[in-house]
Amino acid sequence: MIQETKAQGQEGRLAPACVECHSVRGGKPPFPTWSFSILSVIVLLTAFCVPAFGQFSQTQGNSPLYSARPYAARAPSGLPKALNGVGIDQKLNEQLPLDLALTDENGKSVKLGDYFGKKPVVLSLVYYQCPMLCNQILNGMVTAFKVMAFKPGEEFEVVTVSFDPRETPALAAAKKNTYVNYLPEARRSGAAAGWHFLTADEASIKRLTEAVGFRYHWDDATNQFAHASAIYLTTPEGKLARYFYGIEYAPRDLRLGLIEAADNKIGTPVDQLLLYCFHYDPATGKYGARVMNLMRVGGVATLLGVVVMLFAMRRRGAAPVDLQTGT
Repeated sequence: MIQETKAQGQEGRLAPACVECHSVRGGKPPFPTWSFSILSVIVLLTAFCVPAFGQFSQTQGNSPLYSARPYAARAPSGLPKALNGVGIDQKLNEQLPLDLALTDENGKSVKLGDYFGKKPVVLSLVYYQCPMLCNQILNGMVTAFKVMAFKPGEEFEVVTVSFDPRETPALAAAKKNTYVNYLPEARRSGAAAGWHFLTADEASIKRLTEAVGFRYHWDDATNQFAHASAIYLTTPEGKLARYFYGIEYAPRDLRLGLIEAADNKIGTPVDQLLLYCFHYDPATGKYGARVMNLMRVGGVATLLGVVVMLFAMRRRGAAPVDLQTGT
């Protein structure tokens, strides 16, 4: 393939030279000079795009904490004993149990399906008395919500569920008040209606965490839950669409994930172009560049630029320009 690429590149460089020689001999080239210039650009772009296609492959990670597939330990992971069995297994396109019985921050009995049906949903699993990590997850969410063009309660819903069955609606209400008030004033009313802080009994929590692939346990030594950190994007129908790991969530990734979860029913034409150039990688839980598509967009932009430049020169009556020598 490398030899073919070099050969294609050489052909692209020779084409204008042949036209120049033909002109010097007094003959009339069979095609206009500018057509060979455009052909050269196409050949060169092809030479770069073909090997680029082989550079992309979707990886499948198998980390003890974050896995793009159900984790199967093959050797000691090196994690502290408290984290054994802790992690998140991606279950993309799996259906959440929408009949799940929950309690909202006002003490009202609700179903998980009450928050689905029309908009994509950002789901987070935390516990409200967590001394550190859960607050960092919520901090990462509210930081992204502050700057995103999409607003919670308008383009998407947010559902936060405690996985500690001992926690009460009063704790959920206090946590909601804190994080809604972290948002700019213009976004608070939407978030107050569209960000839901819920509690549940042990049986409901088990069904939800198993559906998501969230593995955790209570650690007696530290008197707290050992768990990993992530948020989950779901479709309006309640199917898991995207996992974003860690405690910081890039607004661009979150926006692209919401657009895809909504089946492209929200967003702008610019977002569609970004989705053409970037893809979600389950192994990393992030959006990365599609090398081939980026090259295609660059090639189209280059060709359009060349055509516009040549058209402008012809309109001015300028002589054709050799793209290699600039004369």
